[in-house]
Amino acid sequence: MKFSVFQVSRRGGRDKNEDRMGYCYTRESGLFVLADGMGGHPEGEVASQMALQTVSALFQKQARPILDDPAEFLAKALLAAHQALIRYASTKGMLDTPRTTLVAAVMQEGRAYWVHCGDSRLYLVRDGQLQARTRDHSYLEHRTALRVADDMVNRNILFTCLGSPTRPVFDVAGPVPLQQGDRMLLCSDGLWSALDDVQIVQQMAASPVATAAPEMVELALREAGSTSDNVTVLALEWETPDSYESTRGVSTESMHDDVFASTIQAALIDPTLVDDLDDAAIERSIAEINEAIRRTAARKS
Repeated sequence: MKFSVFQVSRRGGRDKNEDRMGYCYTRESGLFVLADGMGGHPEGEVASQMALQTVSALFQKQARPILDDPAEFLAKALLAAHQALIRYASTKGMLDTPRTTLVAAVMQEGRAYWVHCGDSRLYLVRDGQLQARTRDHSYLEHRTALRVADDMVNRNILFTCLGSPTRPVFDVAGPVPLQQGDRMLLCSDGLWSALDDVQIVQQMAASPVATAAPEMVELALREAGSTSDNVTVLALEWETPDSYESTRGVSTESMHDDVFASTIQAALIDPTLVDDLDDAAIERSIAEINEAIRRTAARKS
């Protein structure tokens, strides 16, 4: 594989940055992940970091050097991250759970796959045109299907996320065949809330990702002003050998099959997490956190 990649995150007008992003890859498969810890709930930065670490650790375990089924991997990895947050909150006896959005993409064998939960987005741009964009799990974007009146919609209200005491709703896409020069953007809502889709596509198409990504972030911060949310982007360009020589990027041609590279901090997870990840296991974890909430509330009353 050969690709260019650039990532940047800014705190904006918030007291702390609860966004996290990173990528990892083997000789033949790449994983790109972004999470936005949710304000209004405890330890958003912990939630986003745990989500990245869980997905990355499972990728390292299963990509040898490719994933057998990237779409299935992404669905199971998202649920594993959710379950890890539920277990974390249950162990600490927390009254509320740390929560986060998640968007993750896998590039493998010239194809892209992605999964998302919440309102962190993925954009795929080809020849200056928008090819695909994830649809936020918000009441705003789903107001027709959910029969919600327009005057009752707030774009900030999500109906699902990782870490809440209910099974997350998520969408998986792919495989999408990649072409030379395709550009993909993963971003938190701090970017797209300040810039519309047309602006984002124009910025992505105008210059290499190493230039486009930081310029978009700075533009979003200026547009939002002092009220800016955390702004985080991870942008990449898919390249063939002909275009690679003129850019700064990643080439995996010289990697051995058993080598794993990552910008995501390693974490120890339960090695059986994926094996027992079924509906019953998730329901047990949800029951555990609800019981912990009940016990803590009883002690305080």
